[in-house]
Amino acid sequence: MAHKLTFEEIAEFQKDYESKSQNKVAELAVVNNGVQKASLNPASYRQLNRTFSIEIPTDAVTNQKQSGRCWLFAALNVMRHQFAKKYKAKNFLFSQAYLFFWDRIERANIFFDEIIETADQPVDDRTVQSYLRAPDTDGGQWAMAVSLIRKYGLVPDYAYGESFTANNTSNFNQALNMKLREDGLVLRKLVQEGKDSEVEVKRKEFLNEVYRMATIAFGEPVKKFDLEYKDDDSKYQLDQDLTPTDFFKKYFVDDLDDYVVLFNAPDHEMDKLYALPFEDNVVGGTPVQFLNTDIQNLKDATIKQLEAGETIWFGCDVGKSSDRQLGIMANGMYQTDNLFDIKTTLSKKERLLTGASGSTHAMTLVGVDVVNGKPRQWKVENSWGEKVGKNGYFVMGDDWFNEYLFKVVVKKQYIPEKLVKIWEGPATPVHPWDSMA
Repeated sequence: MAHKLTFEEIAEFQKDYESKSQNKVAELAVVNNGVQKASLNPASYRQLNRTFSIEIPTDAVTNQKQSGRCWLFAALNVMRHQFAKKYKAKNFLFSQAYLFFWDRIERANIFFDEIIETADQPVDDRTVQSYLRAPDTDGGQWAMAVSLIRKYGLVPDYAYGESFTANNTSNFNQALNMKLREDGLVLRKLVQEGKDSEVEVKRKEFLNEVYRMATIAFGEPVKKFDLEYKDDDSKYQLDQDLTPTDFFKKYFVDDLDDYVVLFNAPDHEMDKLYALPFEDNVVGGTPVQFLNTDIQNLKDATIKQLEAGETIWFGCDVGKSSDRQLGIMANGMYQTDNLFDIKTTLSKKERLLTGASGSTHAMTLVGVDVVNGKPRQWKVENSWGEKVGKNGYFVMGDDWFNEYLFKVVVKKQYIPEKLVKIWEGPATPVHPWDSMA
C-alpha cells in the first residue's frame, strides 16, 4: 500500500530533530565542510605507513587524466615493470593511446555483432538495452588489454603520444555513442527485413566511419618506429624499423595465457568460473572470465607473485572509504553513520546485490607489508599522476582489501591446482547487468 507523506509527520520529524542538540552541531559541520571532511576519522589509518617488507622497485607513475583508461594503464604498468626488470629501463613507458585507438575500432565491431545477433528481440529487451546504453566506454578488463596487445602489439609512448582527446574522452565518447546507436538501429532494421547482403555492406561502411572518427580524434596509428632509449646504466640502445607486433614478439615472452583472474564476489557461487562475453572487445581474442573464490586465495597468490618480483593488475571500488589526496584506502575512514546518527551494516555480498559497490577502477599492486605471516598493508601504484597520494602511490589497509578489492590477475603457478583446473574448464556466462560487470 502506498504511503502518503503528511504534514503532521513532517512536523514530528522537525520536532525530533530540534530536540537533539548534537544534530545542530553535525549540521554546521557538514554544511560548512561537506560530508567527508566532517566525518573523516584519522584513527582508521593511523597505523598505516609507507614501509613494506616486500616491495618491487618502481619509479614515476602515469596519468590517465580525464579518461577511464585505468585498465590499460594498469596492464601496461605490469608490462613496463617486466620490461624494466629485463632490460634495465625502469622509466620506459608504453603508449596507452595506441591500444586505446584500436579498442575503439574493435569495440564498434563487437557492438555491431551484438546488435545483429539480437535483432529479433524487441528494442526494449533488457539485453538489447544494455548494448544500446553504452555501445562504447572507456572502461575495460585485463583480458581486453591482452587481446589488443596480441593483435596490435606495443609501442613506446614517444612513438604514439597522448592526444587531447585521449586525455579527455567524454566529448568523443558522446559523439561515437550517438553514431553507434544510430548505426545499430539501421542494422536491426536490415536484419528484420531479411536484407542480409546489405547488413555486411553497411557494417563495413559504419566501421570505416568509426575508423575515421578515431583517427581524427587520436591521430593516425603508428605503423613502424625506432626503439631508442638509455638504460639505467646510461647505455644507449637502438633498434630500428620495428612494427608494434615485432616489438612485442621480440622483447617479451608471450606468457599472457599463464595469467588467471581471481575474483571475490560473495553474491556468486565460490570456486566457479564465470564468463562475461558482453565485455569481450576483440573477436577471437582472449575472453573475459573471472574465477570466483575466497578472498584469502587472492591474497595468497598476490603475495607469492610479489615475492617473485612481479606486479599485479587489480580491480577495486576505489571511491569507497578512501582519500585521493592522502593516497589512503582504509576501512572506517569516514564515520558517516555517527555523523548522521544512523546504522548501516551492509556486507560485501549485500553491497553487490544492491548495486552499492562494484569494481570501478584498476591499479597495480607493487608491494605488501607482511608481519607475523599476515599482510598488514599494501602498496598501490595508481595512474592519476604524481600530485595525488605520495608521488602517485597509495597505501591500502588489509581490511580494505577484504571489503573493496574484487579481482587480481595472477599467474597459474601461484594458485592451488584445484583453481587451475577450474580456470581451464567451462565457464558460466552471466548477464550484462550482473554485479561482476
